[in-house]
Amino acid sequence: MARIAVIGAGMGAMAAAARLAVAGHRVVVHERTETYGGALRRVEWDGFSFDAGPGLLPLPAVYRDLFVKTGKEPLEACVELVQVDPSSHHVFADGTRVSLPNASRAGVVSALEESLGPAAARRWGDFLVRAREAWDRARRPLLEEPLWPNWQVLAEREPYPAVPHKRLLRTRTAGTLAEVGAWELRDPRLTALLESYALAHGLDPRETPASAAVLPYMEHAFGTWYVRGGMRELARAVYERCLARRVEFRFGTEVTGVLEKDGRAAGLELADGTVAEADLVVAGVAPEVLDRLVRETRVRGDGEVPGRRGPASRVTVLLALRGGRPEGTPHRTVVHTQDRGAELESLSGASGGLPAHPTVTVLRPDDPALVPDAGHEAATVTAVVPVGAGGTPEAHAEKLITAAGRAIPGLRDRLLRHEVRTPADIAGETGSEGGAVPVPALAAAGGRLLQPSNSTRLPGLFTVGGWSHPGGGLPHAGMSGALVAGLIVEGPEFRGSQ
Repeated sequence: MARIAVIGAGMGAMAAAARLAVAGHRVVVHERTETYGGALRRVEWDGFSFDAGPGLLPLPAVYRDLFVKTGKEPLEACVELVQVDPSSHHVFADGTRVSLPNASRAGVVSALEESLGPAAARRWGDFLVRAREAWDRARRPLLEEPLWPNWQVLAEREPYPAVPHKRLLRTRTAGTLAEVGAWELRDPRLTALLESYALAHGLDPRETPASAAVLPYMEHAFGTWYVRGGMRELARAVYERCLARRVEFRFGTEVTGVLEKDGRAAGLELADGTVAEADLVVAGVAPEVLDRLVRETRVRGDGEVPGRRGPASRVTVLLALRGGRPEGTPHRTVVHTQDRGAELESLSGASGGLPAHPTVTVLRPDDPALVPDAGHEAATVTAVVPVGAGGTPEAHAEKLITAAGRAIPGLRDRLLRHEVRTPADIAGETGSEGGAVPVPALAAAGGRLLQPSNSTRLPGLFTVGGWSHPGGGLPHAGMSGALVAGLIVEGPEFRGSQ
């Protein structure tokens, strides 16, 4: 039995802790804040409750597997999972609307045919066939296996089988998501739909590789889910599973350094001057935080994927509304920008902040646990901002509320109170510089969208969570926990779940 010290109580770190405890190790989690869950926070006031971080769960199979492997109670015995249907409702710049059903590629194509016409629906259907091929090629190395030592193969190989496009006597294939939209979809609304999956992670579709086609494919194929009571309930369930497996949590404990002895990680140095000795260390922190903790030690060798900071953060406005949630209201509405050029300029940081008409995601859960009574509604509106973007929180809130008005009729008349969640809030809760949010790992693009391996140059030190392989997002965090546990329990020969 090894003594394992875990830095941080985010979802990836807790997933690793539970699996390691089941394997017989003594696991102690050190968390500098007073609670668990990382980005999965809850904000409450006046009888309203809001998810301050991710509001939906893709790929629930990741957490189902975690609960199967760590105890007798399945995930559904610990939380109530609700399939979101429609998966999303889209309001395009020209006013066209479409609701996309959950976990049904055929249903998505049918819905697009009704709203955008048969030609557009056929092109999206053909695109999904190619996206599935990209998924089949990339799934194991990007999600289910430890990062390959020859990760450059993933960096150079584009798994998306783009259609040849002839232009000015030259034949080219799409290398970016924007080119897929322009050359293969050829409809501004379909392009907006496709690009919204990149924009949600703060990625510029003009630079995002075509391999990002797997993002809409995953949603259409595997569905989107909500946890009754709010997504914080998922964090609670994972935390309680850790406690049941005798994982120890020490909250309010700031780690100031990784202790090294005989050339390997040997524990943690804490802010109060004490030392927590350990045989192994698992760090669920951002790369710049890890660099501070290991001081002069290089934990990433030459030729490895370097630690990367996410390109963007998020602004979220929490809305307390008078009047109940109308029957038939979509859980999630994406209101697309009316000025694509300005939005893309804002992502580059050139404009210094949010554009006048940003793309926003409006979440309106049908959940009585979030409101004081049936005569009120709780909603959130989120937009992506570059790390270090200018503008005041209230200026951002004004733009988001205006954009959300296209999805919530009479929004301003119904508004009782609002609160703005900024990148500074994310930074305070997760420790990421500037409130940066990690992106899921994607192939191609020279490895720019890969995250570092879960193992490091320092023996005994592993990394977990969105800032390491396989990148950001709730399912990816859970996968990273499984990979770290596998590498520790089975050793370097571990090759992922079969």
